[in-house]
Amino acid sequence: MKRSKKKVTAITRRRSGLGKRPGNSVHQFERDLDKNPANYVPLTPLSFLPRAAHVFPRHIALVHGSLRQTWAQTYTRCRQLASALRKAGIRKGDTVALMAPNIPPAYEAAFGVPMAGAVLNAMNIRLDAATIAFMLQHGETKLLLTDTEFAPVIKEALKQVKKKITVIDIVDPVRREQGGADDEFVGSLGYEAFLATGDAEDGWQMPRDEWDSIALNYTSGTTGNPKGVVYHHRGAYLNAVGNVLVWNLPSHPVYLWTLPMFHCNGWCFPWTLAAMAGTSVCLRRVEARPIFEAIRDHGVTHFCGAPIVLGLLINAPESERVSFDRTVEVMTAASAPPAAVLEKIERMGFHITHVYGLTEVYGPAVVCEWHDEWNALRPDQQAEMKARQGVAYPVLEGLMVADAKTLQPVPSDGRTIGEVFMRGNIVMKGYLKNPQATKAAFKGGWFHTGDLGVMHANGYVELKDRSKDIIISGGENISTIEVEGVLYRHPEVLEAAVVARPDAKWGETPCAFVTLQKGSGATEADIIAFCQQNMARYKVPRTVVFGPLPKTSTGKIQKFVLRGRAQAL
Repeated sequence: MKRSKKKVTAITRRRSGLGKRPGNSVHQFERDLDKNPANYVPLTPLSFLPRAAHVFPRHIALVHGSLRQTWAQTYTRCRQLASALRKAGIRKGDTVALMAPNIPPAYEAAFGVPMAGAVLNAMNIRLDAATIAFMLQHGETKLLLTDTEFAPVIKEALKQVKKKITVIDIVDPVRREQGGADDEFVGSLGYEAFLATGDAEDGWQMPRDEWDSIALNYTSGTTGNPKGVVYHHRGAYLNAVGNVLVWNLPSHPVYLWTLPMFHCNGWCFPWTLAAMAGTSVCLRRVEARPIFEAIRDHGVTHFCGAPIVLGLLINAPESERVSFDRTVEVMTAASAPPAAVLEKIERMGFHITHVYGLTEVYGPAVVCEWHDEWNALRPDQQAEMKARQGVAYPVLEGLMVADAKTLQPVPSDGRTIGEVFMRGNIVMKGYLKNPQATKAAFKGGWFHTGDLGVMHANGYVELKDRSKDIIISGGENISTIEVEGVLYRHPEVLEAAVVARPDAKWGETPCAFVTLQKGSGATEADIIAFCQQNMARYKVPRTVVFGPLPKTSTGKIQKFVLRGRAQAL
């Protein structure tokens, strides 16, 4: 049977691939060009460590008191930690928690824990026992590394956890040098002894999938119980590189740890420093004199910190200051630093890079990129420009200010307020065991930050308010609902509401407005003392105002009225 020309043409097109439907077509750049071990390796920040150890084995990686630890030594110890964890029964996807200040074991955990295939949950060292217990239970922690300073609160937390957790105690010699109390132990094995059970030659595996989880970080959110933010290897790798790009970070930076390593995994800087073979100068406590002395003695070139750290340096008495002969680069975030603070700190020899981000985006994801023409502005005008949050990191795919419901971008007029939205590879996987919150956070294909801001004509974002009632005090998030919950537990409190009050030192502090039971004689000191007994100290209201609370016709407390009162106090 003779085929028609039309049919022959169709057969020819199908055989050549030209006639396939778009959904099934394979173009020339896809045929026989597949992923394989030679051309595709999952992204992970763990890859930075072996490179640093190979290329710069004798370069100092960690400084802590009299300790000087090279990159070769650090790599060996991280491999030992990974091996020890596996021998202790830790498997892929298990949670290993950490309770420690900025000391070498905390840095080693950033690598050793995920090298074992586990997920690192670095916890805030200022938390109370109940919150720690919730995290350990919710995150299904299998093993806990804890500094002996926190033994009392950890013991109390473990009493509230309904599961067995292996505890490894970290003894820091510098703590004793600084006059710390005698070491109190929770577990039966110390960190160094635990490390000795591991074999550096045991071998470790890179993640098979860059979507594998690398870290779990809890954020207060807008509810009393914190939400578990899950990071993946790809995002950690990219944000670590993003830090290099936005800060023009050179090889071998000398970085001072004033930013807590537990905060968004130190904004990914443990991994950034490995990428650049830098030196980490550990600082157990953030105080003015040690910061100045570290800059002088160790040649510190960079550090990160909340505006409270800047205020600490600005307000330090002359007796605690030490002169230095270089400009020190400082990256700051948290609540927007006042322009006056930025102006003062730069006069002292510090150069500020202002960034903005959230726990859900691996720390900083937006940067106030500087323009040379702004150098011609007056110092106060420069500070005003630098106080803006800025533009997206090169590794953040999308940033906009838009209507919270329609997701339509607001005009770039510097006046119209909308919600800040982000999207890209440095946005979290989601909230652990909280699909409802995850779905709400990603509604419309964007991450809803909950922060309100404006978009300027030059494309720079500037925050104006927070749609959530989170208080950022000294860089730490405080849930007003959590504080209110404690206040309502006081037997003489009838009603309570908490808002932020501006504070010159901390940026913001909790201010409680309380209506007492009829006939009550409770005082401000009584309320504060009760709170100190029932929550972490940094969450305790610094101010208590008594009286009836303003409400809407439906009985809802008008917090915007209370914010105005708090600002006027």
